[in-house]
Amino acid sequence: MKNHDRPKLKQLLGGFQKFARTVVHASGHPMAFGLAIGLIAVWLLTGPFFHFGNTWLLVIDTVGNVLTFLMIFLIRNAQNRESEAVQLKLDELIRATKEAHNSLLDIEELSETDLDRIKARFERLARKARDESNIGRSDAAAVVPPGPLIT
Repeated sequence: MKNHDRPKLKQLLGGFQKFARTVVHASGHPMAFGLAIGLIAVWLLTGPFFHFGNTWLLVIDTVGNVLTFLMIFLIRNAQNRESEAVQLKLDELIRATKEAHNSLLDIEELSETDLDRIKARFERLARKARDESNIGRSDAAAVVPPGPLIT
């Protein structure tokens, strides 16, 4: 790909992301649901005109399949962006908190086994904090002890 093509690609991707956000937002609006119900009602009312034939059935099936297929990509794009934004916000909170472990910044990149070990460690800490609070201690806040989270 040539360098002068990159601004065009960025503009195209930006346009797609804006389009995806707009469609996903609009499709979640109650009016969109009402429109879908209205479309189904019109389709049902046309049934007698088409003698409830195969073409009549094929129309709603095809429209539904095409819309579903396209919406999968649009919704997934919106979910990916939202997930990435939440992850970046969490990373900033971890980075800005002195007591937090910076090793958690890229935790989503760890293996399932490593994630399970970290989860088990935090579950033990939570249990310990609950046990201490049941005893009546006021300083029962769970503080992660120093040291590596992955052992």
